[in-house]
Amino acid sequence: MPEGPAPVDWEGRPLECGACRFRGRLDLGQCGQGWACVHDRYAKRIERFFVLNPDLADACLTMPYFETRMNAARVATLFRLPQLLNDADAGVRAMAILRLPVTHARRRIKDPDRRVRIAVAHRLPLEELLPMLSDPDSYVRQIATRRADPGMLPTMVRDEDPEIRRIVARRIGENWLVHFVTDPDPLVRREAAARMPAARLGAYARDDDLRVRHTVAERAPPDLARALLDDPEDVIRETAAERLAQLKEVPDDVDR
Repeated sequence: MPEGPAPVDWEGRPLECGACRFRGRLDLGQCGQGWACVHDRYAKRIERFFVLNPDLADACLTMPYFETRMNAARVATLFRLPQLLNDADAGVRAMAILRLPVTHARRRIKDPDRRVRIAVAHRLPLEELLPMLSDPDSYVRQIATRRADPGMLPTMVRDEDPEIRRIVARRIGENWLVHFVTDPDPLVRREAAARMPAARLGAYARDDDLRVRHTVAERAPPDLARALLDDPEDVIRETAAERLAQLKEVPDDVDR
């Protein structure tokens, strides 16, 4: 049964099954207007066509509609895909990169479209991600930061995107966590405090943000937990007391 918008081709013209070169697939029940058609403008119907007819993908890699080429590239023979690395559409180029051997991804590391560089960031070996950590697009940098070897991450400590700095704080070596003490984003500081060795948590104990101090209180060693019993916020004092109980330490003033 038809779904989605009216079945028309990529230029908005009515579809004509009789003129289609794949007319024989209609007789086999492997295509049909409104649900699976290589000429349809609706991407889901194109995708379904190639699910049912993957053997026709190679023949569709040069069709004029980018959605057709991109969906054909999902299932086409690999040796036919290198030609798509220079396709006019970024989505087609990205699909080719995601399927081809990684040597091809290296060729598009400076592609002008972020969608292609995102695909490259997913495909490059970890040791080759350093150039992508300075990509102008923040989402490309996020992907590279999540995948890169932690030893590469000190270059990202001052990245302008706080989400990237949060990722860095979750993955970087412990010796670098002190660099986030003055980070302008409290959620970045909280991530760092959650990993800072307990003996060095004092650097975050005086943070202006309640969430950071709460993270410290949950992990504090005895002396620091005792100091947090004087915090101005009830929740921090309560958490510090609970931490001392976990450590089997009794506060100096049990009525505090």
